[in-house]
Amino acid sequence: MNKKQNNASGRLLNFLGENSVPIMFVIIVAICIPISGFSPKFLLNEIITRMGRNVFLILSLLIPIMAGMGLNFGMTLGAMAGEIALIFVSDWQIWGIPGIILAMILSIPISVVMGIMCGKILNASKGREMITSYIISFFTNGLYQLLVLYMMGSIIPIIHSSIKLPRGYGIRQTVGLLNMRQSLDNLLALRIAGVKIPVLTFIIIALMCLVIVWFRRTKLGQDMRAVGQDMEVARDAGIDVERTRIISIVISTVLAGFGMIIYLQNMGDMATYSAHSQIGMFCIAALLVGGASVDRASIGNVFLGVVLFHLMFILAPTAGAKITGDTMIGEYFRVFISYGVITVALVMYETKKRKAKAGMGHLLEAAQREEEKANA
Repeated sequence: MNKKQNNASGRLLNFLGENSVPIMFVIIVAICIPISGFSPKFLLNEIITRMGRNVFLILSLLIPIMAGMGLNFGMTLGAMAGEIALIFVSDWQIWGIPGIILAMILSIPISVVMGIMCGKILNASKGREMITSYIISFFTNGLYQLLVLYMMGSIIPIIHSSIKLPRGYGIRQTVGLLNMRQSLDNLLALRIAGVKIPVLTFIIIALMCLVIVWFRRTKLGQDMRAVGQDMEVARDAGIDVERTRIISIVISTVLAGFGMIIYLQNMGDMATYSAHSQIGMFCIAALLVGGASVDRASIGNVFLGVVLFHLMFILAPTAGAKITGDTMIGEYFRVFISYGVITVALVMYETKKRKAKAGMGHLLEAAQREEEKANA
């Protein structure tokens, strides 16, 4: 009986340890919901809207994690590719679903080129992929600003003055997408008890989830999993490790471009110079809130993370204002949480990795001692 109780308590402690971040957010949300005073209908409407807006972007993070490359902060490169494509589509005045499809097609070659560049750099910095991809996103942002602020309108033809700066070149701070706003979300949309459900958007997300499940079973998917588990063993098995890692980053970048287009058509406008700046950070934070780690993530983590992270985003300002009388406290709290979750997840991952290495060291020492005894 005691043995069963010990096993049950051990499993419980293990579960709490592995899911400490989602549990913490469930507690925060449970406390904030009654304080905020929002109705269940309002919260459900907001969560469904934000799921349609954000899930595809977060799904783009799963492939590099499977390939052992950690959290791809370089997904921002794909977001920039999506924005560049939307600028061209806006200039050509192609709106609605055709505009969204054309923007996705235009984003593919840009995303592929940037993904190959990013993948090659990450291959040269194995073991430090996350910090390297983070710095690459800053570097590429500089190139993006140069392209959008100076080259568009002067070197790259931009027809419509409505999106150009008054000086005749460069793109305005905000590009209006009102003629494209929620075109995807409104097509086949349902309203149930006053809650809008963007059916087509969720169908696209469901198809993407099925593609990821299928991809894991393909030869390339199996190769990525092998590379993620042990690069040297994968290399000995005849897998081209560097090429496989580059492909994973390219796929992630292309999907991030698609996700950014879905995100911006939902918003209805595009902050030209800043829309992509925090997208990687918030997507990674949401994934970690859902219980993912640097080396393990699932589709379930994506959906749970979106619900918990964005509930906190909705509730924190109002709850903070009611508790302290200052709305900005809630704003500071949610920004602090988004960065704090990433920090805690990285610390926990590193601690777990060191414990695993220490455990392997002890096992090797014990094996050596047993071998010495047998030889003696």
